[in-house]
Amino acid sequence: MTLPKSLSGRLTLAAVVPLLLAGACAPEEDPDAQDSEATQTPDADATADGDQTAAECAVGKTREDGVLTVGTDSPAYEPWFSDNDPANGRGFESAVAFAVADQLGFGPEDVTWVTVPFNSSYQPGEKDFDFDINQISITPERAEVVSFSDGYYTASQGLIALEGSPAAEATSIADLKGLRLGAQTGTTSLSVLRQGVKPDTPPDVFRNTNDAKQAMENGQVDAIVADLPTAFYITAAEIPEAKIVGQFRVEGGAEEEFGMLFEKDSELVECVNLALETLRSDGTLESLEAEWLSATVDVPVIE
Repeated sequence: MTLPKSLSGRLTLAAVVPLLLAGACAPEEDPDAQDSEATQTPDADATADGDQTAAECAVGKTREDGVLTVGTDSPAYEPWFSDNDPANGRGFESAVAFAVADQLGFGPEDVTWVTVPFNSSYQPGEKDFDFDINQISITPERAEVVSFSDGYYTASQGLIALEGSPAAEATSIADLKGLRLGAQTGTTSLSVLRQGVKPDTPPDVFRNTNDAKQAMENGQVDAIVADLPTAFYITAAEIPEAKIVGQFRVEGGAEEEFGMLFEKDSELVECVNLALETLRSDGTLESLEAEWLSATVDVPVIE
């Protein structure tokens, strides 16, 4: 789906609805690209203080010399990606991935994208990517079999319902108990329903967000749960007759964070964390979040 620029991740809170909150293909190789060692040589000024840079750290630690292989799911949803094309650098996670790649010493022509179904990403075993970026929440259970970077985005989960539906005016978890609710399989959104809301009827489980949205539009469920940036995009650009009813408070006040996912004990984790540290300290992550995502302060909490 190709949207006009006003709906491609740049709507503001003052607009109709705040959007700036919610086959992958590899770019063509540059025939004039430098070899892997030259590609990953950091700027001399960056090492003047003697500290190791992300680019120095990453030398020899990727699956293929001179190439950074990044995984994500297909379809790749807005506002995390744009036009279902992770390689175009548009959308929050695509932009973050390329910013991290740059810190690691890889140009855009050195980044290859591979398709990794969400539920497959955090399964144990060997991976065909260097890291996966796909709104994957860092959890202790997943961290037993895969490794995560530091968080690059703090996420909340939002409840989406059609205007006029039984869920549209809910203000408490008690109001949701008797309703039919759903979320994508394997997600924190589904965990929120199962462990937090605990509806009288077990929540419906969908293969992906598209199936969940369709079920809501068809009246098969009263509401669905998705991370807030996705919820804002759905209600702004895809189902304007839907609304964000509210967001769920994380139990115990702990923040839910998205992290890049790696094969267990990957040596590249420390390098990506160095890259994220730089991108956080120089304001890049904040700038990308402001460009592609939107604030959640005005969304009521369902308790």
